[in-house]
Amino acid sequence: MKSAPFPVSDHYNGRIFLNPDGRVWPRFHQILRWKLTSRAARWPIYVATTHSPRPALASGESRATWINHATFLIETPLGNFLTDPVYSRCSGPFGRFGPRRVHAPGLALHEMPSIHFVLLSHDHYDHCDLPTLRKLSRAHAPIAITPLGNRDLLARAGFARIIELDWWQNHAHTPDLSITVTPSQHWSNRLSGRRCGRLWGGFFLRAGKTSFYFVGDTGYHSTLFTEVRTRFGAPDLAFVPIGAYEPRWFMAEQHCNPAEAVQIHRDLGARRSVAMHWGTFQLTDEGRDIPPIELKTALAKASVPSESFQILEPGSNLVVSR
Repeated sequence: MKSAPFPVSDHYNGRIFLNPDGRVWPRFHQILRWKLTSRAARWPIYVATTHSPRPALASGESRATWINHATFLIETPLGNFLTDPVYSRCSGPFGRFGPRRVHAPGLALHEMPSIHFVLLSHDHYDHCDLPTLRKLSRAHAPIAITPLGNRDLLARAGFARIIELDWWQNHAHTPDLSITVTPSQHWSNRLSGRRCGRLWGGFFLRAGKTSFYFVGDTGYHSTLFTEVRTRFGAPDLAFVPIGAYEPRWFMAEQHCNPAEAVQIHRDLGARRSVAMHWGTFQLTDEGRDIPPIELKTALAKASVPSESFQILEPGSNLVVSR
């Protein structure tokens, strides 16, 4: 009998990966129902953006720049990180098919500083864009860190240094720099590979005294984010998804809405959070500008100051210092 490629656990049954509560989501008939009954809002064809200034960082400072969707540049004194880099025109196979982007990346690839690490959360096309990954591997030769099962994709993109981690596993690059893969409530699938055959997750990054938490794609889970806080402490900056959440009957298990994003922020006790996963590709039914509007409403309802959970324009950045 052929052995399982990864250790069997509470979230891997020897064939596919499971969510924290043991479920697999979504089912094919649910996808079909959504596609047949969807009434998606109309998005703009193109949204103009302006680049923000990027002054030199002071000693000990870090900076997070929102590029688009779930792509952030995180600059720290101990290395620069790029999360789920997507620069292709479309979010789909070969970067040529699927939902088309409505705004340019907030920072061009040729404007990037040296990229030392790429953090790849899962294999969905709006997070794992092989054309972009190939360009990064050639230009920067970064280390890739990813959940179990994604090695083949990164190897196809030319990465030579790939670190696969299970949920809660940690890569201590130096005594002061560590990256841990964290659970999320989601799934995986693309043309190559079995559905849920690759693991998904988020990343808790500690660089010196500063900590960052990239939540990844997730539905809201009642205990997961408090557990992250218990294990690692409250992050200085959390990257929390706010978009791709309608219709709720279908999306709630896999994508949190703005009110749930606020609850994640509170569960984490984050010093600050920044919104992601909205406004670049039309993946679900809500309008492009609805997630920021509903986020502001949810923050007010929860009595959370708006400066604690910020909405950036593409190319805008936040400086983090301790």
